Amino acid sequence: MSFGTVLTAMVTPFDDQGMINYDQLEVLINHLIENGSDGLVVGGTTGESATLSIEEKAALYQQSVRIADGRVPIIAGTGMNDTYATAELTIRAERVGVDGIMLVAPYYNKPSQKGLYEHFQTIAEKTSLPVMVYNVPGRTAVNILPETVIELAKIENITSVKEASGNLDQVTMIVANTPDDFTVYSGDDSLTLPSLAVGADGIVSVSSHIIGKHMQQMVRYYKDGQVGEAALLHQKLLPIMRGMFIAPSPAPVKTALDMTGLDVGGVRLPLVPLTEEERKTLESIVALREKL
Repeated sequence: MSFGTVLTAMVTPFDDQGMINYDQLEVLINHLIENGSDGLVVGGTTGESATLSIEEKAALYQQSVRIADGRVPIIAGTGMNDTYATAELTIRAERVGVDGIMLVAPYYNKPSQKGLYEHFQTIAEKTSLPVMVYNVPGRTAVNILPETVIELAKIENITSVKEASGNLDQVTMIVANTPDDFTVYSGDDSLTLPSLAVGADGIVSVSSHIIGKHMQQMVRYYKDGQVGEAALLHQKLLPIMRGMFIAPSPAPVKTALDMTGLDVGGVRLPLVPLTEEERKTLESIVALREKL
């Protein structure tokens, strides 16, 4: 199952007290749908899932489903480092009507490849929804090897992977050895075009909060055989993509949204706001949108 080509790893809007701001959630979701997002990943890394309570996550999924109202798929980031707690949250997410599940590799535990396989298998058995495996070793301290993803792809409802290892060889191996209907998404904005070139299907993006339409255009150029145009647009987008990570995410992208007129609030500790110097740098990066 494909969730689309450009998916946005959505930030979670907070109010001045650091609570989820559901009014701004509606504004944000409408903005993303209108600006190039084929689907939304809710409660993932960019959504500050590590600082959200279970009840907050469940409410966030439910409200996102209500607001999206079938216009785009909602993929709930239910992954944690406790297999059974993840399974319980996944069941709750399915009950409120999400369209898919994203499961990050268990962090901190550092499981073996066998442990990773059994973790994802156990959770997949608890839901009828399509499951996206999320590999981000820079945050989890464990890499889901291509061989493990290839085995997981044999499970009927494990239908895709978000590959954020930064390793194009790994992406290539997965693409080459999984079924044609198993979708592979880059988890690194700057590797969107290179990943497409080795056979990936799309991107789960942070930068699409502010350049979603441009990312869609780049993908269309590539898929239409206009490789030179795609490469040129990639070159123009790259500084903006990199700018969304000048400080721990999602502080830069939340600040960038504010600079473009969409208030999604700040970040929760242990993340902190950008420094004044970082804000000035980001202002110049965001201004590059006007030249696209």
